[in-house]
Amino acid sequence: MLGNHLSLMVGYEPLLPGPIGASFAVIDYNGHTKTYYAPVDLDDTAILLRGGLDPSESDPRFHQQMVYAVASETLERFEVALGRKIHWHRAKHGPNRLNLHPHAMLEANAYYSREVHGILFGYFPAGPDADGDVLPKQTVFTCLSHDIIAHEVTHAVIDGIREHFTEPTNIDVTAFHEAFADLAALFRHFSHQDALLDTLQRTGGRLYGPSLAADAQRPGSHVNVGAEITSDNPLVELARQFGQVSGHSGGLRSALDRKSNANDIRSVTEPHARGAILVAAMFDAFFTTYVSRTADLFKVFRAGGGRPETDDLPGPLAQLLAERASKTADMFFMICARALDYCPPVDITFGDFLRALITADSDLYPVDAHDVRYAIMQAFRRRGIVPEGALYFSEEALRWPLASAALPAVTGLAFGDPNGLSREEKDINGPVLRAYAATNAKLLGFNPKHGKIGVPSFHPMFRLGEDGVLRIDMVVELIQTREIAFDKASPELGTFEVHAGVTLMIASQPLIDGNRPDPIVRYVIPRHVDEERIQRQRTAYAAGAYMTKDHRIDFSLVHGAL
Repeated sequence: MLGNHLSLMVGYEPLLPGPIGASFAVIDYNGHTKTYYAPVDLDDTAILLRGGLDPSESDPRFHQQMVYAVASETLERFEVALGRKIHWHRAKHGPNRLNLHPHAMLEANAYYSREVHGILFGYFPAGPDADGDVLPKQTVFTCLSHDIIAHEVTHAVIDGIREHFTEPTNIDVTAFHEAFADLAALFRHFSHQDALLDTLQRTGGRLYGPSLAADAQRPGSHVNVGAEITSDNPLVELARQFGQVSGHSGGLRSALDRKSNANDIRSVTEPHARGAILVAAMFDAFFTTYVSRTADLFKVFRAGGGRPETDDLPGPLAQLLAERASKTADMFFMICARALDYCPPVDITFGDFLRALITADSDLYPVDAHDVRYAIMQAFRRRGIVPEGALYFSEEALRWPLASAALPAVTGLAFGDPNGLSREEKDINGPVLRAYAATNAKLLGFNPKHGKIGVPSFHPMFRLGEDGVLRIDMVVELIQTREIAFDKASPELGTFEVHAGVTLMIASQPLIDGNRPDPIVRYVIPRHVDEERIQRQRTAYAAGAYMTKDHRIDFSLVHGAL
């Protein structure tokens, strides 16, 4: 990004040296040198008066400040989108903070680890072919990359919301984790005003098109998204410094690195490459929406004698375009984040995510004023991403169906308040939901003969609809687990777990004559088990790619090639 300096505004909280707050603890132990760095005290008056420490690649205290600030900002964005506090995957012991280790290892890697309940950031010397802002053999710190921090925190957020999404039960699961984390980092780029304005100037306002500056062109860098975009576009590149370290002028990954086609989804299996298909589909939709939302500005510009092919946009026009691009990016991030709650709790596929996107957005905003949902549908279709189970390719058919009227209301559920559920309320809800699942197992699609139905999570959500009315819902995961033999003829090979799962969206009811009716189930979003799915999971586990011994995604292997 231009300038490489950015001030972040995060909510105030009392901090211990580290910094250590309610959600994050920065623990600066250098795993290579076996030493601890002195922790920064961001509540120190001298540091507060300066607005934090000045950027410095050589000061470990600034590294600590940066990982805390970017991680906090990323978490806050998800909490605003979801309308609730986010909880990490449960720690085995101690407070449920996510640990951030800025100098964990001498390695070109950074990854989220459930085992250490945190994120490990590496550092390493740049190679001899490093270019751009990086000198050969310069020490490069992954903890100083906004993109990498946001990406890794997003992995932790997903694991806190959907713990079974770390089980690579099909080829989409790991790719989805990578794609979603990339999207969270990339959409944040559009709030970086300097880079956004520069790119608008170089592309004549066409963020989706080739840069007009001669030095921005590079052979093979064009892809078709209704127009063309070069990989020398900082808005759609991840971790630009790390691309320079490897001798490439671009970033670590580009959101749009291949032409739009429906064939790659059938053959590409490597997690980053497959995830890039999903990222590209979302950006196809984003750029389509950007064009729609800025058409009136270009119409006025042309009416006043402006030439749209110029790279010399008037300052006021560039500012207006930047504002709409930024708001559109925020809107797309919010849609993506909210869709997590509308996904089935296990065995996620790209098609499931498409249905979740359409349902989440239409559920909160029934009127699609800018045809955003249509843009998403068409972009996914052009990339070959279509959902299973939908009879037609229409918005109505892609939305998850409303729950059966045969499902009874949920009696005795406590929704708490926007600050979260109290311990007493959690103790009430757990038994209520388990009893409801057991009583209504068949209506929910479970086979009672396959064992008990667990309730891994339940979270109330407080959101404003487009009419300004507060919506209070609860998203609930229901899971039923079976042990399946790898090979019935060879019992010594052991077994693996297969989960049937359902996501419930339960709505609090408005008062009627001073009384509140019991909450009703609005959506039942299933992922059931059949022989085809068992065989698919058996094949995935047998391959063992990017996987731990307990059949979970090993992010250290997935991210082992920064």
